Amino acid sequence: MTGRLLASIHDVSPRSEAAVDVLLNALGRHVGQRLAMLVVPDHWNEAPIAGNRAFQARLRGWADAGIEMFLHGWCHRDDRQATLASRHMTAGEGEFSSLDAAEASARIERGLAVVEDAIGRSVAGFIAPAWLYSEGTHQALVAHKLPLAEDHMTLWQPGGATLARGPVITWASRSRPRIASSLAVAALGRYALKLLPVVRVAVHPGDVTVPAIMASIDATLARLVTSHAPSRYADLVPQSPVR
Repeated sequence: MTGRLLASIHDVSPRSEAAVDVLLNALGRHVGQRLAMLVVPDHWNEAPIAGNRAFQARLRGWADAGIEMFLHGWCHRDDRQATLASRHMTAGEGEFSSLDAAEASARIERGLAVVEDAIGRSVAGFIAPAWLYSEGTHQALVAHKLPLAEDHMTLWQPGGATLARGPVITWASRSRPRIASSLAVAALGRYALKLLPVVRVAVHPGDVTVPAIMASIDATLARLVTSHAPSRYADLVPQSPVR
């Protein structure tokens, strides 16, 4: 077994807590605590982590258990919807797809304060909602010296090296056509991508509403752990930058 498997739960917030528990159990059967959570400080500006001591305690407990914590935007929602991808491909959730450097930096700074206060340590990195980054966001990531970032095709150190290439295996639950296509792509990906040195799998709270997706997640992870060792994102970094 020479490859690495990176598994992540997206959109972690108080509003998705029950679904996150289901996903954590589903992933944990295959990867244990070697996974990442992508935390949204105030999902859709309706579920603030700041002030929610019970959820803050859960985040810290997960982090203490070894789960990596990434900042995942500020609110996840793109009210500007300035790009075609954000409007039509992500249901308006590409929050960082069109921000200038100043606004991206301000949201990152606010988000870091909330999440790092909750977990009691630095985040593992930043992953933009819907994996969509404006040029201003790239500039802000470098300015904040964040250790890691990823989009749908690449994992990299902002301002530094590319650490992995290849598509993320993920699922879509918003409509029947999207469900069907994501199931087909996942079935192909768990075989076609096994030759890559790093394979990434990402799940979302909406996945728990579709039994076929949950079965596909289980089958995908069961196949991939035979060729790729469950790993942490930080395992790919020779020496994590100090922020």
